[in-house]
Order: sequence, then structure tokens, then C-alpha cells
Amino acid sequence: MPLALLALAVSAFGIGTTEFVMMGLLPNVADDLGTSVPTAGHLVSAYAIGVVVGAPLLTALGSRIPRKRMLLLLMALFVVGNLASALAPGFGWLVAGRVLAGLPHGAFFGVGAVVAARLVREDRQARAVATMFLGLTVANILGVPAATLLGQHLGWRATFLVVTVIGLVAMAALARLVPYVPVDERQSLGREIRALGRPQVLLGLLTAVFGFAGVFAVYSYLASMTTEVMGFGESTVTVVLALFGLGMTGGALAAGPLTDRALRPTLYGSLAALVLALVAFRFTIHVPWLALVTVVVLGAVGFMTTTPLQMLVMRKAKDAPTLASASNHSAFNLANAGGAWAGGAAVAAGWGWTSPALVGAGLTVVGLAIAAVAGLLDRADTTEGASRVVAEGPRAADRTTQPERTA
Repeated sequence: MPLALLALAVSAFGIGTTEFVMMGLLPNVADDLGTSVPTAGHLVSAYAIGVVVGAPLLTALGSRIPRKRMLLLLMALFVVGNLASALAPGFGWLVAGRVLAGLPHGAFFGVGAVVAARLVREDRQARAVATMFLGLTVANILGVPAATLLGQHLGWRATFLVVTVIGLVAMAALARLVPYVPVDERQSLGREIRALGRPQVLLGLLTAVFGFAGVFAVYSYLASMTTEVMGFGESTVTVVLALFGLGMTGGALAAGPLTDRALRPTLYGSLAALVLALVAFRFTIHVPWLALVTVVVLGAVGFMTTTPLQMLVMRKAKDAPTLASASNHSAFNLANAGGAWAGGAAVAAGWGWTSPALVGAGLTVVGLAIAAVAGLLDRADTTEGASRVVAEGPRAADRTTQPERTA
């Protein structure tokens, strides 16, 4: 794999740390700013809203900017957002800082995924994208637990100052390691928008919204579940978060080659496994060692969904993939916001700290159903195209667009 992927992974490490660290700091932020944990959970949604807004907007604004320069500009905005979070004088300002930090997230991963795919052969593109996403998973093994521990001892503001420094290091890595990648001369905003509107792209985005929401319905409140239900002390929260990150890393490593081999089966299997793991967590959470095992499994099967979903929308928008790729991260963060809101609503309604697991399972079932419908429609389109080839001969074959490999 090209060394440039390391720079993308370092950047993903910084982004992943600031995105996920808030889950471990929710009790600390709530105590410091005088609010409840479910209310502090809105900070998770604030970051996600930034991603949802920023992904299509910044991607569109930067559509004619060379890819390396675009990545550097996005990482600079990330640095400013995290510095603003660290210096926020109150809860409202912290919400604003989290929105600002989230703005470049989707656009960065959208552009970064396209750059990563261009650096390798076609049969290794999913592995290249998964390598970039490894930065997110390592953030959950090292960055998030370390930043959570730092926040617990030195205050949550120190955490965001450290993330600001990580962002600066990432900028240096991008400047040094990523080659010049020109903008495709055929690329235009209109073409990108038309590609984004294709039915299979939209169905892929909807799958991400509902399927991945199940992960965040639980993960957003994992710190409170650790202390309130599992019976561990606050110091164990970092260990639980690290175990989740360990599972994520395993899922990301498996997802790349599996997606290159069979995209849709990997997607179906990971979503189905996520439903089962979420339902199981509702019961295993009461047995400490089983709860920890389930946390690892949740991280693995939850993150295994990201690579096939990313590659699906990129392949279905193949001739203009950047906006669709970035919008996929908007979808992921709509899932983050929706999952965090749904999980918090269940807790606030008095259903208990285990209720987000069943809420998450229900959301993921919806995502799996959408994915299945999309697969059936894709198969029908393929069958219809093959019939035209037989009926009309070589000219029809030239007009038929081949789908991604499904087996």
C-alpha cells in the first residue's frame, strides 16, 4: 500500500479521536457544565450535524481544488474547530465548537476515500479505503481511551487541546506524503449531483443512516453503561472504550478483503451480525466478562459495515464519486446523531441504561431491510440488462453498466 495512506490514516486518527472521545467524557462535561448526561449527549449530535452540513457543502465548494490542497484546507478547519471547543466558555459555545469541528469530517473522508482508491489497483481499492479507516479504529484503541483518561484527570478542555495538536501533525503528514492529485477534468458539480441522485446511491445512503445508527445508540452511552450497569468504576471506562476500538480494528481489517471479494454479502452479513450483537448486549451487559466480550463484538461487526457501504456508493456513482463519497459520511453522522438521540430518549423515558441496545437493534433491522431491497433491485436491473444483451446483441452490451461483484 502507498505510504500516502499513512498520512490519511493519521488524519483519520485525529478525526476519530475528536468524534468518539465525547462519549467517554459525557459524564465529566455534564458535571462541569451543570447539565445531565442525556443533555450532554447533544454534543455528539452537534458534531454529527456539522458533518451532515459540511460534507456536501464543503465538497461542492472545493470541487475544483486539487485534492491534496483540499485535504490540507479541511484539516486546517478541523484544527480551528477543536481549538474553539477547548476554549468554549459554556455549553452553548461548546456545541458551536463541536459543529465547527465536524464540518470538515465528511468532506475529508469523501475526498480521502477517492484519493486512496486512485493510489492502488482496482482490485485493492476497498483495502486502500479500509487502510485509511484504520486511523478511526486505532483512535478508539489508543486515542479515545488516552484522551478520556486525560480529560478525567486534567479536564475535558485538555483533551481538545491535544486533539488540536494531533490535527497539526496530520497536516504535516499530508503535506509531506500525499502526492499531487489533480481534479478530474470531466468533474463538475452538476455531474456530481446527478450521480448522488441515482436510486442505488440513495438506497446506500439510507442503509448507512439506519444500519449504523444502531452502533451509536449504544456507543454514545457506553461510559454510563459501564459504571451504572456493568458495575465497573470510572477508571474502567477507558478499558471498555479500548476494547470497542479493538473490535473496530478487527472489523476494519476483515472488511477490506471481504468487500473486494463480495461487496453485498459482506454488507448483509455485517448488518445481520450487528442486530444479533445488539440484542445479545441487552442481556450480557449484566455479566461483566460477557459484557466486555460483547463490546468487542459490537465494535467489530459495527465497523465492518463501513467499508462496504463506502465502496457501494462510490461504485454506484463511479463517474462522479466525490460528492457521493462525502455524503456517505453525512449519512453515517445522521446515524450518529439519530442513534445518540434515540438511545438518550429511551434512557430519559425511564426505560433504563440497557434500553439503547434494543433501540439500536430495531434501527439496524431497518437498515438491513433497505440493503436487501437495494440488492433485489440491483439484481433485477442486472437481469434486465443481460436480457437486452441477448435480445439486441453487442450494441446492448456496450450500453449495459456492470454492477459491483456480489459473489
